[in-house]
Amino acid sequence: MNANDDTGRDHLIDAVVLAAGKGTRMKSDLPKVLHLIAGRPLLDHVLDTVEAVGIDHTVVVVGHKADLVESTCHRDGMEFVLQEPQLGTGHAVQVTVDHLRTGGYCVVLAGDVPLLRTETLKRLLDGTVASGAAAVVLTCLVEDAGAYGRIVKDPAGRIQKIVEARDASEAELAIGEYNSGVFCFKTDLLIEALGNLTTDNQQGEYYLTDTVAYLVGAGHPVEAVATKDPDEVVGINTVAELAEAEQLLARRGE
Repeated sequence: MNANDDTGRDHLIDAVVLAAGKGTRMKSDLPKVLHLIAGRPLLDHVLDTVEAVGIDHTVVVVGHKADLVESTCHRDGMEFVLQEPQLGTGHAVQVTVDHLRTGGYCVVLAGDVPLLRTETLKRLLDGTVASGAAAVVLTCLVEDAGAYGRIVKDPAGRIQKIVEARDASEAELAIGEYNSGVFCFKTDLLIEALGNLTTDNQQGEYYLTDTVAYLVGAGHPVEAVATKDPDEVVGINTVAELAEAEQLLARRGE
């Protein structure tokens, strides 16, 4: 992408779309991202949004039935990278490192968020470029963030860490801002952070969210761009959620 900020300079922006999951709760052997909404695969809706903001280089991380995902959703300017075995979201992005263009920015998002609006993703990109932050997290503002990871900020409004609900204190659980799973990083700093991830957690996996704590600990600012619409950042994990998302999309007239 040649994204223009207020100074008119161009910036390389890549996208990494995470699409390796089987989606066992969909009760189908079809990869989750290939389930249809409005007659098209979930992944296609996400790729449309990525293209609509002008990103011309996308790396899709595939796993379950990788060949089928690739043959169904391949587009110009797109690469597919196999994640095998699957060792977490951080690992999913680690396998793309050799395919990223250094010196620019990298958007990371899941392939199962078909309701993400183009204008929201553009705000995230513009916010990252304008702020000079190492990373910007797309967050959602709600009264009760439920089981989502809470966004913990310093008094200046910069993100300090993302705390999973099961690990959160009572005060942290009261935070009404959560991680949507959509990020924009300075690519060089993302690669550095990915190289410092560990599996020192309950799941024994590499978490992408741990890049935030690494960057903050290294003295790099991490900020937030918020949406107040939880529907547009919800991931699709069940047949019922798929049907609900299709109704929401129809009401938008898209």
